[in-house]
Amino acid sequence: MPERSIAIVGAGLSGLVCARILQRNGTPVTVYETDATPDARQQGGSLDIHDDTGQIALKEAGLYEEFRARTHVGGEDVRVLDKTGRVHVDRREPAGGGGRPEIDRTELRQLLVESLHPGTIAWGRKVVGARPAAAGHVLEFADGSAVHADLVVGADGAWSRIRPLLTPVKPAYTGITIVELRLADAAAKHPEALALTGRGTFFALSDHKYIGGHGGNTIAYGCGLRVPENWVADSGIDWHDPESARAGLLREYPGWATPLTDLIRECDDDAIRPRPIYALPTGLRWERVPGVTLAGDAAHVMSPFAGEGANIALIDGADLARELLGGADVETAIARYENTMFPRAAEAAAASRNGLDMMFVDGPPTEMVRFFEDAL
Repeated sequence: MPERSIAIVGAGLSGLVCARILQRNGTPVTVYETDATPDARQQGGSLDIHDDTGQIALKEAGLYEEFRARTHVGGEDVRVLDKTGRVHVDRREPAGGGGRPEIDRTELRQLLVESLHPGTIAWGRKVVGARPAAAGHVLEFADGSAVHADLVVGADGAWSRIRPLLTPVKPAYTGITIVELRLADAAAKHPEALALTGRGTFFALSDHKYIGGHGGNTIAYGCGLRVPENWVADSGIDWHDPESARAGLLREYPGWATPLTDLIRECDDDAIRPRPIYALPTGLRWERVPGVTLAGDAAHVMSPFAGEGANIALIDGADLARELLGGADVETAIARYENTMFPRAAEAAAASRNGLDMMFVDGPPTEMVRFFEDAL
């Protein structure tokens, strides 16, 4: 590819893996990130990285062995319960792993950050808009400055500032809000909770809500609820007060077994974060606009109920980098990337929608149990 200035907006998984592969193959790139530092905020819980998407991306980035060294033993266990605490599925990770090893999102992101040349990521550079220029686009920053780039990759998440260059479509509320919770140092401080959740993925499902997430020494989990879009603001809960937040959440789980609601009572004070879940329409596409494209959540944010978002983001970044390095002109490369990305994203988004419908049920988790039994 002839040398051009490439700007990636957003230091998430898709932007970072794209930058890593480009840089590894001698193509300069700059990543602009709103966060002031790599650890400015929580990056979420555990991720299962799939062998047909995310792992391929990490191999192309030359980071697969380092990734495997950071995965969790027992991370592929699965446990499904109902609100009484009855265990319906208790599937253990097969010897040697099952093809979807688990890693903390924070660790994976840090691995990608550290793989880039110093100075590649411009931290604390919040993009507030972008506009076409005579050649390429101009990125506008919150501090009033601007930079030009021949190629702009919007990898800046659900509320992308780059997406409006391609489509006016915005994410819509899915009907689900998740309140993120955490129990740190669970083996020493919360052994009963760890015994309940196990070290892998766990879900307790009933009453159109769930308590679930991923176990381990840090149990990263959430309370998922079918509630109106404005529930966080209208609930009367002071989300800055842990006791108010716990009490408000407990009101949403009447009749649930005490060991499950204890996950709310005992959660860490600094880890209670309500998050309404938004998604772009399944199958979203746009007409080709020269010099700009999207990757990851910026292109196809979806609900998290199929475990696909991070994996699709990683393979997006790898596919885009591969096409750009393949020798075709930039517009042909981007068109090829998008023609691969669009149907894959549509399939993943449909699976996420189906996962949402399986999880948020009125009675026992019959469909989720059947799903995992069929997968055995």
